[in-house]
Amino acid sequence: MISLRRSSPSSLYVGRVCLRQPFRFFCSTFFSSVDNVGDKPILVRDFIHSALYDRNHGYFAKRSGSVGVLDKSIKFNQLQGRSAYLQYLDNLYKQNDISWFTPVELFKPWYAYGIAEAILRTANFSVPLKIYEVGGGSGTCAKCIMDYMMLNAPDRVYKNMTYVSVEISSSLAKKQKETVGEVGSHLSRFRVECRDALDRSGWGNVDPQPCWVIMLEVLDNLPHDLIYSPNQISPWMEVWLKKQGDRPQISELYKPLRDPLIERCIKIMDMDRDQITWGDRIVSSTRHILSKLVPKSRRAWTPTGCMQLLEVLHWALPKMSLIASDFSFLPDVKIPGENAPLVSTKKNGRTVDLDSYLDAKGDADIFFPTDFSLLKRIDHHCSGWLKEHTDSPSMPVKKIRTITLDTAAFMEEFGLPLKTRTKDGYNPLLDDFKNTKFYLSVPTHNTK
Repeated sequence: MISLRRSSPSSLYVGRVCLRQPFRFFCSTFFSSVDNVGDKPILVRDFIHSALYDRNHGYFAKRSGSVGVLDKSIKFNQLQGRSAYLQYLDNLYKQNDISWFTPVELFKPWYAYGIAEAILRTANFSVPLKIYEVGGGSGTCAKCIMDYMMLNAPDRVYKNMTYVSVEISSSLAKKQKETVGEVGSHLSRFRVECRDALDRSGWGNVDPQPCWVIMLEVLDNLPHDLIYSPNQISPWMEVWLKKQGDRPQISELYKPLRDPLIERCIKIMDMDRDQITWGDRIVSSTRHILSKLVPKSRRAWTPTGCMQLLEVLHWALPKMSLIASDFSFLPDVKIPGENAPLVSTKKNGRTVDLDSYLDAKGDADIFFPTDFSLLKRIDHHCSGWLKEHTDSPSMPVKKIRTITLDTAAFMEEFGLPLKTRTKDGYNPLLDDFKNTKFYLSVPTHNTK
């Protein structure tokens, strides 16, 4: 089994496969420069955002040409097996001189076809099909999904559908139009909105109609906050960052919880010690004793960026269905804390993992695993379901139904896995994605 992660092409031979693209929709918020940490303390999410997305110094700003686009689909059934596939992939990177290809690009059109089939089976066709994609990259996903609808959906579905890409990068927005425009009939059904998906004003008025939102490899690059506790029972504290006088080193500063976004996220994560139940008191007492005998600090990374995004999406698109894919865990993580990120950079052409997230100052990628059970809770909360039914004594009626599937299970259910299988039976789409999952969330209509 290979645990996938971003990496350089030179690392292919040690089982690391290049799969990622820079996520660009989240680039206009929190532009506190890493070099300005010393002016006043900033939250960890602001530091991460700057390190990744600052227009002048951010990691992705320096790699604007790193998204790979294949001229033609890979003919997997002509490759002998895994070694041949990895060699083929290595040659692609050398020929294209880019940092990585996305899964939707490597496995086009089959990866996007699986997503399109999932939508086709679940969509409410009493209204015209409308799809939003957040961070659409080169436009390959949009084109392939529209191809699939044109070929497989009822005529009226394709005829009346709308596909909207929310993309902050003007260069990628242009590329998406070119990619989708390869099929002339798609252009009248496709548009790019060059804006930040987190900005509520960009969404205009609330759209009450059913729609789909697609997010592929988006969650892992969303900024997170860090919370800290000196032992097993003390309250959580916010982690802020500041410079040590005139020295360039950045240090952590711990403050009582005050940030509303962090507090909401902790509540959903069930980490607030004030919410302990009677059934947990024995465990709590044990922890209290252990914390005195063997004090041990706690650190946890909270997905506040994910929560911000879902809050905006559920507000703007209250009847949206969501399909997202991302890493469920990451290998070789050196950064301490629950759900900690990988922080990787390139030195002398090789991928090197950093020991501290504070060393990421525009020259390193920072990406997180997604806790899909927590994603489900955040999704329910942002939809309003948890808030409305928290105090209800009876069994609540869910407004959304969700399912999480491993990538292999998703593709076997909705895709065409035979199309990505090599001669000896090796299938990179099924065999190399053991640490990635799909999350589907669909509104129900049996509410009171």
